[in-house]
Amino acid sequence: MTIHSKNLWIVLPNRFMLMEENPKWFAIVNPVAGSGKGLDDWPLISKLLRDNGIVPEYAFTERKYHAIELAVEAVNKGYRKIIVVGGDGTIHEVVNGLFIQKTVPTTDVLLAVIAVGTGNDWIRMFGIPRKYSEAIKAIVAGHSFLQDVALLSYHKANYKQSRYMANVAGVGFDAFVNRKYNHLKEEGKRGKWLYIWSTIKAVLSYRSTGVKIWVDGNQVANELVYSATIGIGKYNGGGMLQTPEAVADDGLLDLTIIRRISRLGVISRFRSLYNGKIYRIKRISLNRGRKIRIESSPEIAVEVDGEALGYSPFEFEVIDRAVRVIVAERFLKGVNDGRAS
Repeated sequence: MTIHSKNLWIVLPNRFMLMEENPKWFAIVNPVAGSGKGLDDWPLISKLLRDNGIVPEYAFTERKYHAIELAVEAVNKGYRKIIVVGGDGTIHEVVNGLFIQKTVPTTDVLLAVIAVGTGNDWIRMFGIPRKYSEAIKAIVAGHSFLQDVALLSYHKANYKQSRYMANVAGVGFDAFVNRKYNHLKEEGKRGKWLYIWSTIKAVLSYRSTGVKIWVDGNQVANELVYSATIGIGKYNGGGMLQTPEAVADDGLLDLTIIRRISRLGVISRFRSLYNGKIYRIKRISLNRGRKIRIESSPEIAVEVDGEALGYSPFEFEVIDRAVRVIVAERFLKGVNDGRAS
């Protein structure tokens, strides 16, 4: 198979077929994202897109992991521009779909996001506004950025599995909170305070675990660990800054380790999870590397981009500048200013 910049030649038995790249956008809409905002607000979002000269083909997700399938189908049909109308979980699935498809390199597909989710942490990193009209202006402006992605291996039902991470993963306490949060959502509970309430409940019941951590082959922890956060992006948990110094294209994973800490210590320092000053706390440290391995006794859980996955041991490995995404102009200006200084 030979890939060209504008056309894709597919070799079939005894014949050649030329498949034109589709210049249109394809929108993957999660109708249940944001307590149903994906469905309720799609007519408005669709109108705003049309008003700005974007008339996408679109499909609604119908089940968990359906966005992965839709992303694969869209790329295989020639679409090279995809709009995610959903939350962090939908972005996570679409990114995984880009890696599952083998038609083109992942960097050949342009990914844009109109956020209708609850946490919306991925867009915070890249300065994408939550207001639909402003997010669409960013799409029209077309400022793009190649972000890193991480490949994670974990265990579930005694089998080793893998997943791609677009933003942040949480191990231990973070994953415990995520499971409580998702359980409350499954019960039909909604509200902006749901994650904080889940965190408070988890503080009262979670215990530190014996953990060993290696970064690029060097052991950085062998002790009781409360939580570990691995970030390509800065934000998780609806605005928490647990990896506040992460750079999305530096080829490194930021690892924040919170060692054993008392309940009172967690509660008294809770504000530090949101103000970017987390590393001022004595029992919290930052490490950076391309590969991270985590073992524990007993096993602990992991959540990735807000999605509960499996259990330890875990291995994370960065993939450099692997996905092209639409970002806000101010984000790109900040990146360029930082590189110039």
